[in-house]
Amino acid sequence: MERETDRRIGKQEEGKMTGPDYMVRATAAGAQIRAFAATTRGVAEKARQVHGTSPVITAALGRLLTGGTMMGAMLKGENDLLTIQVKGDGPVGGLTVTADAKGNVKGYAKEPQVILPANAKGKLDVGGAVGKGVLSVVKDMGLKEPYVGQTVLQTGEIAEDLTYYFAVSEQTPSSVGLGVLMNGDNTVKQAGGFILQLMPFAEETVIAALEKNLAAFSSVTEVLDAGGTPEQMLESLLAGLDMEIMDRMETQYYCGCSKERVERAILSIGKTEIEEMIADGKEIEVGCQFCDRKYVFSVEELKEMSEAASPRA
Repeated sequence: MERETDRRIGKQEEGKMTGPDYMVRATAAGAQIRAFAATTRGVAEKARQVHGTSPVITAALGRLLTGGTMMGAMLKGENDLLTIQVKGDGPVGGLTVTADAKGNVKGYAKEPQVILPANAKGKLDVGGAVGKGVLSVVKDMGLKEPYVGQTVLQTGEIAEDLTYYFAVSEQTPSSVGLGVLMNGDNTVKQAGGFILQLMPFAEETVIAALEKNLAAFSSVTEVLDAGGTPEQMLESLLAGLDMEIMDRMETQYYCGCSKERVERAILSIGKTEIEEMIADGKEIEVGCQFCDRKYVFSVEELKEMSEAASPRA
């Protein structure tokens, strides 16, 4: 149940991890290609459980979480953060995923319960759920201003949209494959993906060999469902190109929210708004969009925050 791989290269316009979800990084053809591949069934299933997503939204969010996991691994700083937002005119409204450089990823869908008929190919209609719109990538690398890249959605199927983003916004010819396969009971059976990128000095013979491998590749979930690994996925995609695995990293759906962090967020809205909450005379409940945890603040706690808060400029 997937539509997942952009088989084009976007133009300028040893051992297995013990954990269930992990990602590998590799190079090939003398570092002319860099590659990432991941298996993320646990990540996608955790997101489904947390948000109660319908099958088509499980597929959409699972693909974006997988892409985010691999893109997070491209970050150079240990504390860098990546946020991917997909905003379309389809019924899901939007998808948001945040990832770090350590294999942690989280996300949510604006409307998690969308139900749509299958598309013309009999697959989950992720493109129909997302619709037409914009993909944005925000990289917070500890600088004064974050890097923001934005491109128009090409299909809403996520993989093609990320391929286009890399080519246009980062000027890196790439191919992205993402897939989520569902069980009959609507739990996640398989999920994973790959990102292949050509370096500026890539030779035409290398590009031709890579495109030939991409054309022969079945699909991410077909490989995983047959018992394949991310390493084996890359062995197929980079066949004949002297692939070298650089490292492996466990991945997980993880939200680091806490009552203290939520309190800081409330303080940031300013003294006047907090005093308006106090005037209502009721405790407030604040929910985390990423993990659905609920945090309750009493009127007394709000009063303490009001004393510490600064007037909003």
